[in-house]
Formats: sequence, C-alpha cells, structure tokens
Amino acid sequence: MTEFSDAMSIAASGMKAQATRLRHVSENIANTDTPGYRRKTVAFEEVIETGRATGMVETGRVRLDRAELERVHDPSHPLADETGSYEGSNVNLLIEIADAREAQRSYEANLKLFDQVRRMSSSLTEILRK
Repeated sequence: MTEFSDAMSIAASGMKAQATRLRHVSENIANTDTPGYRRKTVAFEEVIETGRATGMVETGRVRLDRAELERVHDPSHPLADETGSYEGSNVNLLIEIADAREAQRSYEANLKLFDQVRRMSSSLTEILRK
C-alpha cells in the first residue's frame, strides 16, 4: 500500500505546485497595468529526503523577471517624466495566458492521477476483504 500513498503524495505535490504557479500568474495578470510592476516567476524543485529523490516537487523562490519595463507615453499620467513617459509593467498577457493554461492542464493531469490511484487503492482494499 505504500506505493499507493507515494503516488498520491507525488500527485498532490504536483497539484500544490501548479496551484502556486497559477496564483502568481493571476497576480501578474491583475498587475498588467501597474506602473513599475515586474512579472513574477516561480520554478519547481525536486524534493529530496534522506539523500534520495522522492518524485515530489515544490515551488522554489519567487523571482522577478528582469526584462526591461515597457515605456508608456502618457504626458497626463502622474508618474510621467519630463518626456511624458513612465515605466509600465513587463507583463505580457499572451505569455501569462499560456502559462495559466499550462498550469491548469498540469493540475488536471495530477488530479486524474490522484483519483486513479485512489480508485485502485479502494478496489484493492475491496478485493482483500473478500
């Protein structure tokens, strides 16, 4: 039965990591028009216990995208400099939507795996009872 619990733990860690990733993507989308906002990215790291890989993942540190901020020309904006421009955000909605879709699909794949392992475990328990 330990293989079942290990598989469920791996799937659950994947769902948790993708949920965190989706949260940061949502923050990026919400701040698309925030002046000076830098896009947040998160990387996944493999979980190591007692010197061996477990197959589980977790999110690493949140990093800010160092890409150049977009220059927006709007002389009426309160943050505009003497040229009438200010620094916008470096969020690209197309990239964020693609990242959100990828995170959603990965989450759903882990959820299906979790459910399949749960059903297999229940079936095995039923067979062993007979």
